[in-house]
Amino acid sequence: MSNQVVCREATHSGSWYSASGPQLNGQLEGWLSQAQSTFRPARAIIAPHAGYTYCGACAAHAYKQVDPSITRRVFILGPSHHVALSRCALSPAHIYRTPLYDLRVDQKIYSDLWKTGLFERMSLKTDQDEHSIEMHLPYIAKAMESRKDEFSIIPVLVGALSESKEQEYGKVLSKYLADPSNLFVISSDFCHWGHRFHYTYYDESQGEIYRSIEHLDKMGMGIIEQLDPMSFTNYLKKYRNTICGRHPIGVLLNAVAELRKSGLEMDFSFLNYAQSSECRNRQDSSVSYAAGALIVH
Repeated sequence: MSNQVVCREATHSGSWYSASGPQLNGQLEGWLSQAQSTFRPARAIIAPHAGYTYCGACAAHAYKQVDPSITRRVFILGPSHHVALSRCALSPAHIYRTPLYDLRVDQKIYSDLWKTGLFERMSLKTDQDEHSIEMHLPYIAKAMESRKDEFSIIPVLVGALSESKEQEYGKVLSKYLADPSNLFVISSDFCHWGHRFHYTYYDESQGEIYRSIEHLDKMGMGIIEQLDPMSFTNYLKKYRNTICGRHPIGVLLNAVAELRKSGLEMDFSFLNYAQSSECRNRQDSSVSYAAGALIVH
């Protein structure tokens, strides 16, 4: 095996977010200044992964809950958009680049995860093509900047998992979720609505289409707040809501369920909701975004 340090470049900077460190820093500070820190210290957050012009302000509500003084490891669970995966995959990279500063992958935790036999390796190309993890890196770098040399990241690409696989990964990761020095970032947008997403569910009793979408999303968000993985699975089966991070969310809910067996008390609360645009007719399309945080009592 080669000892060469593999770097994952910031492949979406300059298009999905600013490639300029000072400009990006200013934008992140602006969004964070508008958010309240009501759910600190978060043990896990759910936040969106679209272009920052669409979801940067929403994501800030989750990242405002991060406490850098206690966080030493950041697990990032992002869905695979381009490659068919039935399991979870780890990156070959040692360093993830951002316009702010580089983030170091925790090789010790990676080694422990490998030993479970449950993880596969993604190629560097797969990693660099995927945006679901990368879009969180600048926000993590910003939230953790006061301790920037004192933490590592654990990126995990999550495939289209079965219910039993979500349980299995939830169990494996629950011991890490139990540790107050770990933060879990769950990468997910919410409803992708419109013909281009092959999803046009519309409950006319809610009024305009965008109101129906909001009602559908908030129903799902309420179920996530109950921290019951089975209820979330049943909701997805019933409505087919196109929540792209449903499997990372499912893994988190199963990890929480595992910890609750041992008496740990936790609360999850959504703090912000937004849509990329307001759909009013069948030709429109939109993506929804939500930001929330989990605290452990």
